[in-house]
Amino acid sequence: MHQPDPVTKHALSDIATSLAAQVARQSLPGSPAVHIVPSTGDTQLFVANGSRLYRITSDVEAKMQQLIALKDEAAIQEELVKMGVNTTPLIDDTPLESPGTYALSLAIAQKCNMGCTYCYADQGDFGGPSKNMTTDTARQSIDMLVNKAEAGSKIQVTFLGGEPLINRRGIRETTAYAAELAARKNLQVSFSLTTNGTLLKPDDATFFEEYGFAVTISLDGIGEVHDRQRMLKNGAGTYDQIMERIQPLLQTQQRMQVAARVTVTPAQKKLDETLLAFINMGFHSVGFSPLLRSSAGTDEMTRQDLEEMLQGMITCGLLFEQHVVQRKRFPFLNMVNALKEIAKGTHRPYPCGAGAGYMGVSAEGGLYACHRFVNEPAGSMGNIYQGIDASLQNKWLQDRHVHQQSPCNGCWARYLCGGGCHHEVLEKGRHACDYIRGWLHYTMQAHERLTRLAPDWYR
Repeated sequence: MHQPDPVTKHALSDIATSLAAQVARQSLPGSPAVHIVPSTGDTQLFVANGSRLYRITSDVEAKMQQLIALKDEAAIQEELVKMGVNTTPLIDDTPLESPGTYALSLAIAQKCNMGCTYCYADQGDFGGPSKNMTTDTARQSIDMLVNKAEAGSKIQVTFLGGEPLINRRGIRETTAYAAELAARKNLQVSFSLTTNGTLLKPDDATFFEEYGFAVTISLDGIGEVHDRQRMLKNGAGTYDQIMERIQPLLQTQQRMQVAARVTVTPAQKKLDETLLAFINMGFHSVGFSPLLRSSAGTDEMTRQDLEEMLQGMITCGLLFEQHVVQRKRFPFLNMVNALKEIAKGTHRPYPCGAGAGYMGVSAEGGLYACHRFVNEPAGSMGNIYQGIDASLQNKWLQDRHVHQQSPCNGCWARYLCGGGCHHEVLEKGRHACDYIRGWLHYTMQAHERLTRLAPDWYR
């Protein structure tokens, strides 16, 4: 069990409250080139160009603080050169052009048995008539993906909805077809699926295990907290039903990995309790995502809500640090992903592969920048029959480059963030920037601590 004793839990909450207030102040925009990250060990200097971290002395820290306050970017560059930092830009204004596609998500069922008011897919049908993807459309999608892949490379097939298990037959036939086709071309194919969990059957566990699926269950909290957000179309709650139906998956998973994804709304107050509960249930990983855009305009996170969420996330992060230092596995996905990206120096001009290496396919075969843009002209990229429309794709990649986004192009976190989810930004703007910067600042501090106290975790 991962449950800490009440004293430890209370102490962590107090530390998180204090730390969140400190992080909020320290993570504000200053210089687009550098960012200072104080920690319990050595202070770190984050260099945006290349997303690199350097340990610095108190003298260098004081000098950089002064130059940041003066907004003297030329002098900051001179100081970096003195430190031996290569200042040659690693990312310029040149957008990607007609990149290869290595991942597709199939809207295998544009329909849903649930009535979640916040659903980006308008309760599953993407604003159109409910429909399943036909076997022919699914196969042509796989053909397009496989034919464009180089032998020996990796490809990804994801099944989404609506609720994808409404079209269980389509999932199974398409999976078998993709696996066979990939084997012929010497491709490594992986499969994933996101489901609300209400329609799962015991033999689904056997099928997902056979093909090594990554299965994500949408669970928005414990009991009534979940039921308030994720109900059937008749208003009935779904938590107990899901808990019963996911047991075969949790008990079977070896090649298969079962994750819980929690959409955070203002009603979510105790992220740490949710995290601990789901980890103790046996989920392979647990992640949180704030609701920034709701199709109904309800339950969206405000700036104040995001401030509270940051505090909750830091509490979860401290739990993660505590367990890792004790050499215990603690699959808090947000923390794991952030630390890995910081450690390898992830720097990118886009937030994800949408419209580039990854595209969504509608039930009728339309190609879109990602699964969220299905049936939306703003993300249209052609169709599986005529192929990707290069003019639409390249216009998208030019417009969505982080250097073209404001205020992103002046933010120290731009190459880690990439400008934020395209769909949320185009619909709602950028009101989550302080939250994103705060989370990155905290995880950089945690990275410094863990590289000292638990270096084996990175290996």
